[in-house]
Amino acid sequence: MNGKNLKEKSSIKYLPQRRKAVSLIGLGIASIPFLGVIEGIIWGKFDYRIRRKIIYFDDLPEEFDGYKVAQLSDIHMGSFNIEDYKKIERGIQMLNEENPDIFFFTGDSVNNYAEELKPWLPLLKKIKAKDGKISILGNHDYGIYAYGVDNVKKQQENINKIQEFHEEINWQLLKNESLQIKKEKSYINIIGVKNWGEGNFPKDGDLELASKNIKDGDFNILLSHDPSHFDAHVKTYYKKIHLTLSGHTHGMQFGVEIPGIAKWSPVKYRYPKWADLYKEKDRYLYVNRGFGYLGFSGRVGIWPEITIIELKKTV
Repeated sequence: MNGKNLKEKSSIKYLPQRRKAVSLIGLGIASIPFLGVIEGIIWGKFDYRIRRKIIYFDDLPEEFDGYKVAQLSDIHMGSFNIEDYKKIERGIQMLNEENPDIFFFTGDSVNNYAEELKPWLPLLKKIKAKDGKISILGNHDYGIYAYGVDNVKKQQENINKIQEFHEEINWQLLKNESLQIKKEKSYINIIGVKNWGEGNFPKDGDLELASKNIKDGDFNILLSHDPSHFDAHVKTYYKKIHLTLSGHTHGMQFGVEIPGIAKWSPVKYRYPKWADLYKEKDRYLYVNRGFGYLGFSGRVGIWPEITIIELKKTV
């Protein structure tokens, strides 16, 4: 047998082994997305992350320099099972360990029905904040997905029940109204609107009504569930809204975020401002990625969020 034939037989002998190796590598690569989804279903939806931001303002009252704001959004308690209690409790403990001055909830307590909140009231009541806990409605709090967009009576009943539950856990629900947080002789305004969203979402948010008691020169924080409200109205509103806090997008519960390198989710094609901090001239918007989940029972790459924002006065 000459050397050429020996080489050919050797190649034939090892070809199936090479094919097997390539197949295994291909299978391994193909399984990565699948494993990511499984991880997101089992662990990802409880992999709570604290997102920290420091925002500087020229006109922040000195007494509020260093003021710490905590935000949750889109808890969607109807998605959880009671067996998840300990895991969710860990997220609440993480928030409390931050010792915030004030707590904001920016909408979507439930998926469809107010009653979805009831089993979780003792846990949510554990949230602590020195200067109070303030909340607003999201589109899912209306009950429109359960009762239909035309059943105004049932919607109002659902909202009333949501408000009762919020009061039970000491969350002050703002519905197109404002309040003041006072320190010594200074104060800041907290403005809370009903849901306002582009497209077919409820447009009950009335910024004019909610800010009727706001004076020129006041420092204002707005709670508005849907970030599309910011571009549509808030950023050009004649009364300066220094900081708007929103949620709603969930980051689509799927995407890639590598700090300083990549930030992508399919939801960006629907909401240009879909997660984290944005600035238009001298006005800020922060979009929380959500604490709970809806639809897909998990999170892949976009983890549940606890937002901590420190307000600082520019020196």
